[in-house]
Amino acid sequence: MLPGAVVWRRTAATESNTGRVLPDGCMDLIWWGGEILVAGPDTAAHLSTIGAGEALVGLRFAPGTGPAVLGVPANELRDTRVPLGDLWPVRDVRLIEERTATDPVTALERLAAARLAAAGGPEPLAGRIAAGLRTGMAVTELADRLGLSARQLHRRCLPAFGYGAKTLARILRMQRALRRARAGGSLADVASLSGYADQAHFTREVRALAGAPPRELLAHS
Repeated sequence: MLPGAVVWRRTAATESNTGRVLPDGCMDLIWWGGEILVAGPDTAAHLSTIGAGEALVGLRFAPGTGPAVLGVPANELRDTRVPLGDLWPVRDVRLIEERTATDPVTALERLAAARLAAAGGPEPLAGRIAAGLRTGMAVTELADRLGLSARQLHRRCLPAFGYGAKTLARILRMQRALRRARAGGSLADVASLSGYADQAHFTREVRALAGAPPRELLAHS
């Protein structure tokens, strides 16, 4: 398994199902209907519908890792879902997909690991940026610690994450807050602990990024 990567599955047994995929700063490889798709970094919720009897298997990369695996800057894939064959030679992708059919999880993991090793690993700075923002560090403080100007930090974030540090910070803060809320904290306490001005600010931010208020998201989680 790649460091920080997560395998996920989604199925629709007897009827079609629509799910809300929240932005998380990540990129994914997805095995769906005999084809490998690439999910770019989202700036807002993505609604995904799968038909009855369909099954998906995905490999979600840690923030900043996807571009090294795919060989494509993250900002070129922002808010998109594209076939892997649109990014790599079609003949190569067809062979990869044939091997993936029998064991999608193992095949996706091996493919990603080989590509990441060939690329020499992810951009080291990307990991430091994501780690700092994940703790709630302010963007200005992070830039100072890295010896970068705000503009330089923004430019370095675009190919690694698909958007600038401020957007990534908002997304990671929302994810952090929703985890706390799922653990049972009141929304007011979650908002305070997560760095929002108040519960109303928390609700506005979640609605802007996720397309629904926190209570609705929590009811379906």
